[in-house]
Amino acid sequence: MVTACALTIVLSACSLFKSSSSSPTAPPTTVTKPKEEEKKKEEKKNEEKAAPFNVPAFAREVKKGSYNIALFAPLYLDSVFTNGTEISGRTLPRYVLPGLDFYEGAQLALDSLQQQGVKLTVAVYDSKARANSIENLKRVKALDSVDLIIAAVSAPEIQELSNVARQKEINLVSATYPNDGGITANPFLLITNSMLRTHGEALQRYLQETFANKNILLLHRNSAFEKRLAADFKADYEKLQNPKKSHIREVIWSDAMTDGELSQFLLTDRPNLCIVTALDETNAKAILRKLSAQSATYPIQIYGMPTWDIMKFKEPEFKDMQIYYTSPYFNDKTDAYSRYITDYFKRIYKSRPSDMAFKGFELTWYFVKQLNEKGVYFNAGLNDPSKKVFNNLNYQPVYLKDGATMPDYFENKNINIIQKNDSSDVRMNFQ
Repeated sequence: MVTACALTIVLSACSLFKSSSSSPTAPPTTVTKPKEEEKKKEEKKNEEKAAPFNVPAFAREVKKGSYNIALFAPLYLDSVFTNGTEISGRTLPRYVLPGLDFYEGAQLALDSLQQQGVKLTVAVYDSKARANSIENLKRVKALDSVDLIIAAVSAPEIQELSNVARQKEINLVSATYPNDGGITANPFLLITNSMLRTHGEALQRYLQETFANKNILLLHRNSAFEKRLAADFKADYEKLQNPKKSHIREVIWSDAMTDGELSQFLLTDRPNLCIVTALDETNAKAILRKLSAQSATYPIQIYGMPTWDIMKFKEPEFKDMQIYYTSPYFNDKTDAYSRYITDYFKRIYKSRPSDMAFKGFELTWYFVKQLNEKGVYFNAGLNDPSKKVFNNLNYQPVYLKDGATMPDYFENKNINIIQKNDSSDVRMNFQ
């Protein structure tokens, strides 16, 4: 494959990558005896009836001697290597690092799996390279024989890859994009980075079930986006089957809100569980400052959005506040896999692996293990605890229309409630 080979040459020249190769074994051929037409129809009917999630492909057992993997990540090689193999400015731009780290983690998993005897042919594609547009790859039939796609991409690449996956019936692991991108009717799409609505469902369930006596406040700005988030929270409340659930009190806040106005919603005799819908750091800290002024009088806990995982709350006014956020990922980096990855990065790259490197390793290891053991269509046993790396992945079918019999996609519903700490964050819900 010309694109993959060219990419390997460039990455090797950068001296940041460890290359690997494998000698693919041709899949075994099978010979089937001709059957009568009626018998074929009956068998097909039975197969479709028994197919997991009513997806006929999921009922097929397709095992091979060697599997073809397509790995997509935003490496921005066209921008970085402007003069052959020379890096402009001698250092990599920051925007390159997430995709590069994901690739490095995935590459380590692939190398390790091949050392264990897993036979793979892997093509790596820079999703931001002009030559690797999905239309170009389709034109040269680069994805025709792929058995699994792992993609750390966002829009519009995820929609284009989804079309390929649906047409060719290839499982597509969306590794990092927290959105369905408007995709429907594609049961081959596996969304790993859970969407905001799923975070809200999990957070509300946690608050309602963990605290017997509580005052739940939903604080949001009067913007279209945050009002939609608030509407989702309220809809989830109505659906929640919990006889002891407490009503959610809605607070529309602004920078002009006074301490007296805010205190009217707070109680002294129970925990005030404040859900804050702000996704950006500026607005998140603005409301936290207002709440910090109340914390001496009222018991307050703050529950923020998944974007809070990278925020730092080092300001003096936040010192004693209890701040939490939600995330589908949690890794305290004390397990054997984490030590292996950390030691490798220190030895090879003289640096610590980022969270994106851990994500690249985890998803590549998990799904290639599934592929090697169960074949191309491992979907019936999608959630396999025996393949766990750091997280309990919990992919569930999502049906966007009432009465639908086939999923529109699968989404990871595993959400962790995590407390922000100065040294290291702590997971509160153990699954």
